[in-house]
Amino acid sequence: MPECLVAHADCLHLRIKAVPGASRDAIAGRLGDRLKIRVAAPPEDGKANHAIIALLARTLSLPGSRLEIVAGHTAREKTIQLSGITLDAASDKLGL
Repeated sequence: MPECLVAHADCLHLRIKAVPGASRDAIAGRLGDRLKIRVAAPPEDGKANHAIIALLARTLSLPGSRLEIVAGHTAREKTIQLSGITLDAASDKLGL
């Protein structure tokens, strides 16, 4: 099991390193115990957080309402809760 993706009771927690202000939105791969995610949105007024959720929702084929930032709202290191997806499916879709 990848270190950045942890199973909890009825959901998964995805640990990420956010890189706002990038040239384009992309999942850049693993960085230590986190998944590095680049977004073009600036880190102001929650724009980067919204872009991260949108990118992950598209990648995982989940509605945005199934993803929630549960730690690190204003930090680059964040934890995102994923609901409605299995560990295997999330690992495959994220390339872990």
